[in-house]
Parts: sequence; C-alpha cells; structure tokens
Amino acid sequence: MTTLAGKTALVTGAGRGIGLGCARELARCGASLVLNDRPGSPDLAAVAEELRGLGGSCWAIEADAFSRAGCEELMSRAVETAGRIDILVANVARSIRGDFLTYDPADFQRVVEGTLMSSFHIGQLAARRMVEQGQGGKIVFISSVHAETPYARAIAYNAAKAGLNHLAASMAVELLARRINVNVIEPGWIDTPGERATFGEEAVGQGGAKLPWGRLGTPADIGRAAAFLASDNADYITGTVLRVDGGFLLKDAR
Repeated sequence: MTTLAGKTALVTGAGRGIGLGCARELARCGASLVLNDRPGSPDLAAVAEELRGLGGSCWAIEADAFSRAGCEELMSRAVETAGRIDILVANVARSIRGDFLTYDPADFQRVVEGTLMSSFHIGQLAARRMVEQGQGGKIVFISSVHAETPYARAIAYNAAKAGLNHLAASMAVELLARRINVNVIEPGWIDTPGERATFGEEAVGQGGAKLPWGRLGTPADIGRAAAFLASDNADYITGTVLRVDGGFLLKDAR
C-alpha cells in the first residue's frame, strides 16, 4: 500500500490535466501538498479547495515555473509556507507544433526553455532544499513517449523531452550519495483538456478505441505512478524511466 503520510510534495502545473491527476493521487496517499500553476490560473484555487477536502494540508502558489526567477520565487514561498519539501513532481512543459522546414526558431527556444530548462531550474532548487534538509527526497519528472519516438511536427517538444530524460538520469547519478531518487514517467496519449483542445473532441474520442488498451490514459493513471515513485516502496529505484502508456508504443508491433 502506497503511503505518503508525513511527506510534503510540490507539484507544478497542478491546475488541470496530468498535474492535477498527480496532485489528487498524492493527496489520497496522505501527502501534504504545495500546488503550483501559472499566475492568473483559473483552476488553482478550486483544485486546492478540492484537495483540502481529502483531509490533508494544501497550499496554492501561483508562480511562473517557466523561468528561473519564477522557480526561485515558487521554492522560497513553498518552503516558507509548508516548512519543507520532500517530494517534487515536475510537470512543466510547453508544446508548439509545426513543420520543421518552417518552424520558427523563437518557438523552438520557447519550447526548450519551457520544457527542459524549466525542469532543470525547479529540479535543482528542489534538490538543494532536500540536501539542506538532510533526509533524502523524491524527484519525479513528467516526460513523454515523444522522448523515444520522433513524431512529426513536434521537433522541439521531441528534443526537449529526450533531453529531460537524460537530465533526470544525470541528476540521479549526482544525487545518489544524498539518497535523492530521481525518476521519470513517460505518459502515452492521455485524455487531458490540452489534448482535446489540440486534436478535437471527436479525434480524442475515436483515438482511444484504437489503442492497445482500448482507451486513452487518464491523469489518474499517471498520478498513481507518481505516487508510487514518490513513496518508500520505490526506495531502490532511481535514474529510471517508467512508461505509462497502455501499450501505446507497442501498437504497431501487433
């Protein structure tokens, strides 16, 4: 049984989608939560109220996790508010699709900064805090199957997620002696508001039936994996990529 009682987790991008799914599962396992979403988030306050209803402590902090200054502000306020950070679930990403030959270099930079650089920033700051606390910690990055498969019209996102996987592995090496576990989850096609906005309701509805598991993944599927990796049950796991995709990458092998 996964339990996170007595632990405090920081979840970025927690207003909706995968971040919200992770926050819900961590709360159900007994963790206290610091939830982050972008400034002006229309979702964060309601999410925090919902999760407080599960019986644990929950704080909401709006901050720009796409920038170093925003991550520094977030970490400072999180520690000031909650007292400590034992778990980080980093769900920071930006995706801009387009054809490679006409892809705007500025968009490429925005995606890499919003996906890879932001993960470095929040990951480094969380790890520093965990080292100061002296009791180890758990860092979980949300990557993507795009890290393994070079999908068309996603040149920047593919590269950023592949870089994120290697960033996490490199962090895991350097943090071994500190007993800080660093792992990655690779979601497949997950039913989120962002996916429905990108592909349309009809495509999302029909796409799930064609997948090996007969459905799209849910934010809760990713949340349960994050809760496991954040728990003592995963104490001997670090530098690992856990694919949670219902066989998505195996669909053409049948």
